[in-house]
Formats: sequence, structure tokens, C-alpha cells
Amino acid sequence: MSWEKILHTSVTTINGLERALSRDFQELRQVTEKYPMRINSYYLDLIKEHGDPLWKQAVPDIKELHDNVCYEDPLDEENLSPVPNLIHKYPDRILFLVHNQCAVYCRFCTRKRKVGTKQMKITERTISEGLSYIRSTPAVRDVLVSGGDPFLLSDERLDEILSKIRAIPTVEIIRIGTRAPCVLPMRITRKFAQMLKKHHPLYINTHFNHPDEITPQADLACGRLADAGIPIGCQTVLLKGVNDNAQIMQRLMHRLLQIRVKPYYIFQTDMTKGTDHFRTTVDQGLDIMKQLIGHTSGMAVPTYAIDAPQGGGKIPLLPDYCIKRGEKMTFKNYCGRICEYF
Repeated sequence: MSWEKILHTSVTTINGLERALSRDFQELRQVTEKYPMRINSYYLDLIKEHGDPLWKQAVPDIKELHDNVCYEDPLDEENLSPVPNLIHKYPDRILFLVHNQCAVYCRFCTRKRKVGTKQMKITERTISEGLSYIRSTPAVRDVLVSGGDPFLLSDERLDEILSKIRAIPTVEIIRIGTRAPCVLPMRITRKFAQMLKKHHPLYINTHFNHPDEITPQADLACGRLADAGIPIGCQTVLLKGVNDNAQIMQRLMHRLLQIRVKPYYIFQTDMTKGTDHFRTTVDQGLDIMKQLIGHTSGMAVPTYAIDAPQGGGKIPLLPDYCIKRGEKMTFKNYCGRICEYF
């Protein structure tokens, strides 16, 4: 079945969810009226049982409506948008939103307030305004193309957008943020990978949160991108009940390296309205990092970070191994041994 047909037959209504999972979901109707749902058949088939890690990521939860802690726009993106659908937070790079839909609507999405809704309008005009802004802002050397998911655009449309970005002399690097290799891997055809290859230097950041998402199809998709010379990084989100223990996280990182995806970030869950039930403590994240650092290859250890609210940017966090500083530094290594450095 083609990726387009898989996407077209996605579960998007409560009645469809009840048919697919043979349960009563009527209490969730008000959730989907506020936050859209889409679960394509590929990802639906990966769900093993009620409440498992993949279920939690894709199936709505009534807790989404009872979040009195978090914010609609936690990263202050709307106030950092000089033109619609373009966020300029850091001096030398911008986030360019080119599509408003995803293959699965993640229940913890940072842009939960608008992705897949009428609130996120992307048109030929907004794309044109974004390109004009990049052309007129020579400090921008790095463009991150995101959405929604850019990989849901047709080959031709994405090629056109990438070509126009690549034609801007001051743009050195193009990155694409996509979850398609994880949630709709059949989207990455050989033809598609060859199209992307034209736009080097090109980097892809994808998003796996649990080892069960790394299937033979995902392996094939990532292999096609890697064979096209595209470095792939993974931005995992730390999610309560999904991957909030070191054993699962280590297994995920190892599996990513096996499919030629470099662990890049583990993000503390953003303070997005409707996602508070996914948030762990920061101490829990630091404890996971302690059980990764030194206990596995450095290649399998991503950066643990918080994307600070109100547009503060990414702040890396590391366990504190230092006991005393001075002419002689005393610290505790990964297995607890006291070491000194002069």
C-alpha cells in the first residue's frame, strides 16, 4: 500500500478509533474536538495493548483537558515570528514551517495548539514571505524546515521549496525535522531519497521515542536516507510511562545506532498545554543520563536539554560529577570512583 493511501485511511475520529481498537472512547470526544487525532494504519498496528508506550503517544487522553500548569505556546514562537510560520529565535538560524499536518498527531506535540487545525495556515503566500525574510536576513546561515511534517508534501513540492532555500547565497545548511521515518517509513522511497540528495549539505532530525518504533520498515527508510549521504539525528522526548527509565532509553539509543541514526537530544517535555501528564522530573532525566554516560559508547549518549519557556532556547543539562574545584579538581567518575585532575 502506498504511503498516501496509508495516510488517507488514518483513524481521525472517535468512531474510527472505537472500530480500530474495540473499546469505548466516547469520553475522549471532547479531547479530539480541541486537539486533532490522526493515527495511520502502520503506526496503529505497532500498538500492542491498551496503555503501552505507543498507545500513550498516539491515543488521546482525557488528562489533556485538565492541564492547569502548562502554556499554549510554551516556547513563545508566536512572538518570535517576524513573518507567519517562521520563527527566528537564534541569531544565525531560523525555523521555517512549511506544512501543517503530520502522519500521527503526537499527544505531546509542542505545537499542539495549532498543528492539524485551522489555526495553522500555510499557503503559497506564507512560503513566499518566509523565503523573502531569509533572503533579506544574511545572518541566517542555517534553515530548519519543519511543520507539521515536511515529508508529507509531495516530492515535487518539497523539492521546489528546498531548491529556493538552497538558491539563497547566505544559507549554508538546510535541516529537516520529520517524524516520517518513525511513523510513516514507507514515505521514504528511493526516488524521494535521491531528490533530497540534490540539496546537500542537508541534515535530517527525526524522532523515535521507544525501541518498539524501530521496525524493519523504519530501518529501511533510515538506510535509504543514509545511503543518500544524509546525516540523521534523533531528537527523543523524555515521556512519563513511555521511556522514563534508563534501560529503555539505553536500548533505544543502541537501536538507533544500528539503523544509522545518531542520538542527538533527549528533550525534557516542553510545557505545552495538554501535556503535563507526560512530564517527568528533571532529576529523573539526569539519573537516566548518569546511567548512560560511561556505561555505553559516547556515540549512544545524546545531549539532555530543556527548551526553556518564553523563548529562552535550549539549555543542556549534565549530571554533576565535580566534588571540588581549584588548582586540583576532584570529581567522581561514572562508576563512583574518586578521581583527581591537576
